[in-house]
Amino acid sequence: MKRRRFLAAGAFAGALVSGCDFSLRDGVFNACRAELPADLKDHPMVLAAWRGLDPAKVWDTHCHVFGDGDSGSGLWFNPRMEQIWQPRGYVQREFYVNASCVDETPGNLDKSFVARVLAQCRGMAPGFRMILFGFDWARDDAGAPMPDRSTFFVPDEYVAGLAKRHPAYFAWAASIHPYDPRALDRLDAAVARGAIAVKWLPSAQNIDPADPRCDPFYTKLAALKIPLVTHAGDERAVHGFGEHLGNPLRLRRPLDAGVRVVVAHCASLGSSEDTDHGGKATLSNFDLFARLMDEPRYRTNLVGDIAAITQGNRMGVVAKLLERRDWHERLLNGSDYPLPGVVPLIYLQTLFKQELLDPAALEPLRRLREINVLLFDFVLKRSLALNGQGFKPSVFETAPYFARPA
Repeated sequence: MKRRRFLAAGAFAGALVSGCDFSLRDGVFNACRAELPADLKDHPMVLAAWRGLDPAKVWDTHCHVFGDGDSGSGLWFNPRMEQIWQPRGYVQREFYVNASCVDETPGNLDKSFVARVLAQCRGMAPGFRMILFGFDWARDDAGAPMPDRSTFFVPDEYVAGLAKRHPAYFAWAASIHPYDPRALDRLDAAVARGAIAVKWLPSAQNIDPADPRCDPFYTKLAALKIPLVTHAGDERAVHGFGEHLGNPLRLRRPLDAGVRVVVAHCASLGSSEDTDHGGKATLSNFDLFARLMDEPRYRTNLVGDIAAITQGNRMGVVAKLLERRDWHERLLNGSDYPLPGVVPLIYLQTLFKQELLDPAALEPLRRLREINVLLFDFVLKRSLALNGQGFKPSVFETAPYFARPA
């Protein structure tokens, strides 16, 4: 374990060169402490974070599952992420493993991931739940899996099983590639097993949301009233098929088909062509997302999630989102678990310098991150404020959104 961490630190410079956006000012690796001490559990900032909320409505809407399949789970990650000579993938895997605080000894990684997540859920207020995402293969234009182009794979059956075994803590979202010839049957089966959403990451899975081939899938999603949680904006965590697939304007097609669309991260990274005006200009993806949010015709079926907005490369949208209080009923909180546990991704001092975080919050938040990253992410976002005003409670009471309309 220590040798792997040493090698990961040694490969860190290579990862920076290849595009990862980190800060080392709060350290490198998570200490992964086990117990939440009484003084932190009852800290005024933690208690204040829960005040005014119904914990039974507080769902973390954006959570990934990570593992190597050592338990027979079917979980998979690309073997290139084990190769030190490919530093970006190697470092990413090491940080995911560390952020998840798992046991890497043979046969234990998958199980220890689940055990750690459950322990963190129990550290939240009773009633809290998290939505676990499946993650389909990258697929070619005929819908065949492409393991060589995939970064990781999380079977729907696995996350459905976790939700069935631990219903007090987990709900689940299926990941179904629309080019798969079995996509419609898979969607029916997933909903029958209790899936409450579908998750896509277009640039990583080779999905073009604006492709007419998706229309039958959109028709069924709309009929079933199942939301589509789809990444928009640039993607840095996994390898992709082109950032153009993350252009928020490509989501007009499912929106116009009546699909309930959740734009992950509020498209808070990168820029894209303004295809509404012939692609002659390039605008930030967040501005393109804002354009969609402000169109009256999408007010009933377009929302954004605020997963990962506190990461260093996304922090620029925090003040804008706090300011847009008219959007708050259409924003959903999610952690992007396990990424809040990647210490260099979130430099708390920057939020303080931007006058969005009280300096007294810095030390308690650093301690929380070492023990419970779900609680850390939740308390951090509940503590953010612009001119004394934070996110409205509805941003955190997300459960009603996933109740299927009558």
